[in-house]
Amino acid sequence: MFTGLVEEQGSIAAVEARPDGRRFWIAATRVLEDAAVGDSIACCGCCLTVVELASGRFAVEAVPETLRRTTLGDWTVGTPVNLERSLRLSDRLGGHLVQGHVDVVGTVLDVTAEGDGKRVAIALPHELHRFIAMKGSVTVDGVSLTVAGLTDERFEIAYIPHTLAATNAGALRKGTRVNLEVDLLARYLARMLETAGEGR
Repeated sequence: MFTGLVEEQGSIAAVEARPDGRRFWIAATRVLEDAAVGDSIACCGCCLTVVELASGRFAVEAVPETLRRTTLGDWTVGTPVNLERSLRLSDRLGGHLVQGHVDVVGTVLDVTAEGDGKRVAIALPHELHRFIAMKGSVTVDGVSLTVAGLTDERFEIAYIPHTLAATNAGALRKGTRVNLEVDLLARYLARMLETAGEGR
């Protein structure tokens, strides 16, 4: 479990092709302070397991299913990666509850300057429409964000300068693919409403 508050922006140091997927080496600093093999780290919103450690970097593996359902298949050497260690029960929950289970890959439709920040519009896949609410929470590439605009076809995020500098959001452009995860509470509420009355 994560909060969607990115601790640092790492980068892909190496990509190793495997018969059953890929191994990525990610250069990092802060998330390595207490890292151990077997730990979970959110990498651009995708919960991945540390499988090997080396000086200044760690390795994770992605199976074909993960490569298909996330942007990890697009990663090459130098790709910036938002990183967050898993949540401790004693930590402050500054963002919202994030599982690190990517629902779908979205596409940036538009990026416009708004004061010192940016307003970013992202296509809203039909299957996620019921989970997205105005002023609700959504995770974009592992970042906990507030929905600032919403239509049937898109939702908008108003990025503050800090987020643009501390995450890969500063590099978002029209056509950029991003990992999306809906709010956990919205997911369970929708399921409860779907099954209301069953078994009575």
